[in-house]
Amino acid sequence: MEFDNPILFFICSIGVFNGFFASFYFLFFSKQKRVQNLFFGLLLLMLSVRIGKSVYILFTERAHRDLLIPQIGLSACFLIGVSLFYYLKSSVENRKVIPKIWKIHYIILALIIVLVGVLKPYKTNVDFWHHYFVHFIYVVWGIYILISVFVLKDIFQKLTNKNIKCTTSEVWLVAVFIANVLIYSAYIIGYFYLYLIGTITFSVVFYALLVFLLFKKNRESVFQDIPEKYASKKIDTNEADKLINELSSLMETQTLFKNPDVKLKNLADQLNISKHYLSQLLNDNLGKSFAQYINERRVEEAKRLLIENNQFTLEAIGFEAGFSSKSTFYSTFKKIVGQTPSEFKKQFS
Repeated sequence: MEFDNPILFFICSIGVFNGFFASFYFLFFSKQKRVQNLFFGLLLLMLSVRIGKSVYILFTERAHRDLLIPQIGLSACFLIGVSLFYYLKSSVENRKVIPKIWKIHYIILALIIVLVGVLKPYKTNVDFWHHYFVHFIYVVWGIYILISVFVLKDIFQKLTNKNIKCTTSEVWLVAVFIANVLIYSAYIIGYFYLYLIGTITFSVVFYALLVFLLFKKNRESVFQDIPEKYASKKIDTNEADKLINELSSLMETQTLFKNPDVKLKNLADQLNISKHYLSQLLNDNLGKSFAQYINERRVEEAKRLLIENNQFTLEAIGFEAGFSSKSTFYSTFKKIVGQTPSEFKKQFS
């Protein structure tokens, strides 16, 4: 199918031209020489080449087409998925250098598409490309989109949690992912119905992302590193032992666990460390969450009261130990001790 409408040509091609400019900026001219910028530039370049091929096919008469252009466009399409995957992965993991295995992976894919192009050039193997290899290219692209979901799974969970706010950088990554899904879907639909839809979709999503960047706040933060997960940095053994001793001493002297409203930040402030650092200490070095650590302290206090004090009721002992309700006391005590408070008390009656 061929078109000669200048307005339609403008709509289809404007995203391509600007995509090329943006890709060159991130690849060669960006002041921030980041791994993420390199992969984002590659992603934009591969998309622009692929969409440019579509525009060329749509608005060039069949008799005047250079068949090298479709081959270049489809070859770029083969690398869109992997470029997206490594852009998202490098952003989520805050990579400062490209791992060697990533380079090998990317080079192998590039060599595969080049080798196929040399051994079976599009010009003399149109049927092979159209009936077989194009399907393989789209399957590979789709596979990388699927595994990209796992890269973003923590961000998706944050988006569905009303109590946790995503950073602008995280929202941007999700937007880029969705944009790629839309473009991919448009080409799958266009392959069977209307080929034009893929090029139009690219222009629409490109400018949707551009509008996102027009806001000053977004522009200043979208290409900054996502805050690292505290668990990615291990605490030195000596420092961990020192903090654990200080924490135990704090629990014994101030019995903060008796406060049913005690928060992670309360303990962290007493130790002069961040709440993230304390959470890491509990998880990595004690193998416990904050709630588990506090509840174990409360249960130990409740056991002491059950053995030593016969004046308090079971409910009163639960409140004295720091539990906020009778039901919480009973369920937590049985979960940790394996007995109900009354069963435990009977052993010492």
